[in-house]
Amino acid sequence: MQKTDEIYRLKHKDCHCRARTGYIDLPHGTVTTPAFMPVGTNATVKAMTKDWLDEIGFEIILANTYHLYLRPGVDIITKAGGLHGFSGWKKNFLTDSGGYQVFSLSAFRKITRDGVKFRSHIDGSEHFLTPESVVGLQAGFNSDIQMQLDVCTGFGTEWKKAKEALVITTDWAKRAKKSWLETPEEYQGKLFSIVQGNFYHDLRNESIDSVIELDTPGIAIGGLSVGEPPEVYSEFLSSVSERLPDSKPRYVMGIGTPDYILDAVLNGIDIFDCVLPTRNARNGSLFTRNGAIAIKKERFAADFGPIDPECTCRVCREYSRSYMRHLYKNDEILSSMLATYHNLAFLHQLMKEIRNAIENNSFMEYRTAFLQRFNGGNLEV
Repeated sequence: MQKTDEIYRLKHKDCHCRARTGYIDLPHGTVTTPAFMPVGTNATVKAMTKDWLDEIGFEIILANTYHLYLRPGVDIITKAGGLHGFSGWKKNFLTDSGGYQVFSLSAFRKITRDGVKFRSHIDGSEHFLTPESVVGLQAGFNSDIQMQLDVCTGFGTEWKKAKEALVITTDWAKRAKKSWLETPEEYQGKLFSIVQGNFYHDLRNESIDSVIELDTPGIAIGGLSVGEPPEVYSEFLSSVSERLPDSKPRYVMGIGTPDYILDAVLNGIDIFDCVLPTRNARNGSLFTRNGAIAIKKERFAADFGPIDPECTCRVCREYSRSYMRHLYKNDEILSSMLATYHNLAFLHQLMKEIRNAIENNSFMEYRTAFLQRFNGGNLEV
């Protein structure tokens, strides 16, 4: 496989909307889409073993360049055989470039045309990342999908600052592709460029044009779910996605609740990730068909039924709401493990049902029915 080969294969497009199923062919196996990617920031999904992730059926997880660069460092990971050898996870890794972490640590960084200078949140040491060095780091990690370094701007950013950020992101994408093409032949990870432009349609269209011209194997939509109202998210998701080429896999960064996932799939998005399902699990918020439940509630103290009677995951088969509440109230480590397993299994089952609905040309009906029940149930968080 050549670095620039097409990696997306369409299986079926729903005849009533843009939702689609397909496959992304990557160095460590094929990913069936649409797919949710659990976030494993430090090359581990918190409270989960690699075997549990495999048991659920995930084919790709996300790790973060910023955090892994700082600790343990690229040299250790490269010597271990990349992220796969280091972690033992033999399927695919997507690595975020670290651009979002730089955005969220705004008090500790300075962005220039050359790159970004920042201070480590761990020890205050100074570092400088460039589009080229970030490509090199991700190649050292042996990432199956690597992201370009970009500049993310928050909701409410004025047009001039959004334009400046876009100009830098566009230049960095070109530099990243050049550097990626020059990585060793044995490295077969795929580069995704990122559409930015904040919440300005003219800037988004400008970004889309440059990304299409750059012709990287995949395209991500960045700068969404950064504090904007849901209707604004939906508007820009729709207007951007409808202009992206059908031949490329499409990735929306940072979404992972059922309503946002279903909105993304409706717009033809193939992959997405988010920390919320696992973070919420550790905080006692568990997915059910009737909405999320807060397991700490007194009403579950003597409830010996499963978290979700319709869920067939190992947690719902083997443990009760009462026991889950007991674990949570006593700060037992097992609470985070079982809750995380359930939330991820719930989302994985959701994705299977979504793919089945698309292939039956019934995604619109499925989406409506799921959300009516999920949002109309006893939503507690």
